[in-house]
Amino acid sequence: MMTDLSEAQDGARGVKPRVLVVANQKGGVGKTTTAINLGTALAAIGEKVLIIDLDPQGNASTGLGIDRKSRPVSTYHVLAGEASLSESITETVVPGLWLAPSTLDLLGVELEIANERNRAHRLRAAIRSLAEDEVNEAFTYILIDCPPSLNLLTINALTASDAVLVPLQCEFFALEGLSQLLKTVEQVRTALNPDLTIHGVVLTMFDPRNNLSGQVVADVREFMGDKVYETMIPRNVRVSEAPSHGKPVLLYDIKCTGSQAYLRLASEIIQRERALRAA
Repeated sequence: MMTDLSEAQDGARGVKPRVLVVANQKGGVGKTTTAINLGTALAAIGEKVLIIDLDPQGNASTGLGIDRKSRPVSTYHVLAGEASLSESITETVVPGLWLAPSTLDLLGVELEIANERNRAHRLRAAIRSLAEDEVNEAFTYILIDCPPSLNLLTINALTASDAVLVPLQCEFFALEGLSQLLKTVEQVRTALNPDLTIHGVVLTMFDPRNNLSGQVVADVREFMGDKVYETMIPRNVRVSEAPSHGKPVLLYDIKCTGSQAYLRLASEIIQRERALRAA
């Protein structure tokens, strides 16, 4: 149910989309919030963005105002081979931002494709098929929102992506979870996707009044160096409220500290992308 993309195609003709996966096996670290609001911020500065919701909970879809009755074709159908990715894509409330929504059916897709030889490459093939549909020219960025686990859905996302963006909550066990994710990324790089890189780590739910938050920031920056984005996403009640209204926080309250942080993060990501292309 691809909506009219003519304006986007005119603006991004011939550009191969950069595919970034937003991943962390820990829950509650801000993956979906980051995917939604980073996608919105990128769209706000002129990028053409597709978010692929690979979490069976479908929070990215709900948070972008796509109710469950409006998801007749979802990423389940794409991974199961029942529909193309272009057939699942729908408009969101954000100009320049589209979504491939998720449904609870995704919970069973792992068992359905477990014995298929290409089970880890289903999403990569679906993204590449956008070229045949002449849809991929519309998008400069594709963001993949993953479930909070290292299952076949996440492996599909890592295999399909150019780079990994890791949201990391400023909490005590942050580095432990990061180490596990980095091991998985290395395994995927070795076995499935040799070009996969770590784009960066974004520190989320930062509270400057909390001494532990400051210590976690210091530890993560020492461990990951310049892979950690300068921008940190603060704890902000407006960010938490926005999904219940079916809106990214940038539409809900663009002046709040959370919105401004995501705009800075989008700018920082664009700067890193320019540096990568120039290298």
